[in-house]
Amino acid sequence: MFLACSEEQIDDAGKGTVRGRVVDKVKFEPIANAKITSSPTTSTIFTDKDGYFVIDDVPTGEYSFQAQKDGYLAKFEPTTVTLNGVSQIVFELDVSTANNKAPEIPILTAPLDNVTKQLTTTKLIWTAKDIDKDPLTYTVTLKNATSDAVTTFADLKTASLDLTNLSYNTKYFWQVSVSDGINKPVNSVTFSFTTLPFPNVRYLFVKKVNANNAIFAADEAGNQLQLTPSEMNCYRPRKNLQANKLAFISSDGSQNHIYTMNTDGSSIKKVTNTVPVAGFNMEHIGFSWDATGSQLIYPNFDKLYKINVDGTGLTQIYQTPNGKFISECVWSNDGNSIVLKVNNNIGYEVEVYVISASGVSQYSVLNGISGAVSGLDMTVDNSKIVFTRDVSGFQNLEYRRLDSRIYIFNTASKVITELNSNKPAGFNDLDVRFSPNQAEVIYVNTSNDGISSKNIQKISMTNVESRVVLFSGASMPDWK
Repeated sequence: MFLACSEEQIDDAGKGTVRGRVVDKVKFEPIANAKITSSPTTSTIFTDKDGYFVIDDVPTGEYSFQAQKDGYLAKFEPTTVTLNGVSQIVFELDVSTANNKAPEIPILTAPLDNVTKQLTTTKLIWTAKDIDKDPLTYTVTLKNATSDAVTTFADLKTASLDLTNLSYNTKYFWQVSVSDGINKPVNSVTFSFTTLPFPNVRYLFVKKVNANNAIFAADEAGNQLQLTPSEMNCYRPRKNLQANKLAFISSDGSQNHIYTMNTDGSSIKKVTNTVPVAGFNMEHIGFSWDATGSQLIYPNFDKLYKINVDGTGLTQIYQTPNGKFISECVWSNDGNSIVLKVNNNIGYEVEVYVISASGVSQYSVLNGISGAVSGLDMTVDNSKIVFTRDVSGFQNLEYRRLDSRIYIFNTASKVITELNSNKPAGFNDLDVRFSPNQAEVIYVNTSNDGISSKNIQKISMTNVESRVVLFSGASMPDWK
């Protein structure tokens, strides 16, 4: 007696045919050149361009056929070959990464969520794990909550990121996304942190941000901080030392009103309501604090109003006798005098004069001239008044100035003297104001083409060679 054992029996009673196709399991697209083998062994063949294969003359019996292709997981399919029959097989192959797991959710470790007083140079740190040990890359998204600016740091290979030149006193949101290059990226939760309070605010000015005027503060080292949101359109920031508050003009629908805020840009409050700030052109309209920080004065066309900082006590204190619009006003430090600049409805026929706090005319500073006048300030002792004037006398509807220079009016002698500042030809000096120590002036310098960038400069009143650029791309300065 003879005995034989085998795990797989092949019937020698005849032969049949095996036909089949190999496709991508997800896309169901054909896979060409896939290798087809069997157990027990028959022929080894490859699929055609449409993923099909045919194996003829296969002995009848039970088989396990396998499909293989680089980039895919091999797959086995059982089939039975019958006498003169045709067996059909379809292989649906998974890509070789089909069983690969996505990375775990990144864990943000530093800085902690909602931490405050963070340095303006900060390291972000996080951790991430991948069960398949795939190499990971990271993307960090950082959002400035004040300006809404979003910065993306992509293709990071390490789980940390050094941030530099962050804004002071600003809240930031950050999130990490991790990718293994196979699965969809995985996002962390979102953390936030707030940077250090801004150093002592000495300078205020506006810059164009998204077509609006945004208010910026700066310290003596030149560090800058955007105070107002980019969606607000703001003018003429003014600081009051006694109140330690900032006031400014901002658009409110079709009107413009005065607002106050803290020196870090927080707690914005509307002051004016029933009577808005109004004049011939908001780019050339100003207002003034009183020395105590309890009241403000501002123009509404030909009228001058006084209002308490809490919005109460609105009072008209003056109206121009000839109907000219009030564009700029300065309240003296002692509270007794107010300097006004008035003009017609297109900014010309300028007069500068002084009235009492109760609205009584005192004396004239400037009148009977052609061309534009801008910038107005008075020394703490009321001895000097500074302004800028376009000596070319040029006038047009675009309010272009060709040769605007700085002038000082002596309130005792009533004499006007040009500040010899070595201004280059073709440029204008505008929006002048005295420095806190009264020894210098700060102003805007720009080309007279009317479209070039504006720069804030300062100059000594006794040294004509001392022009210094403080801030580029900025205007409407204040210095306290």
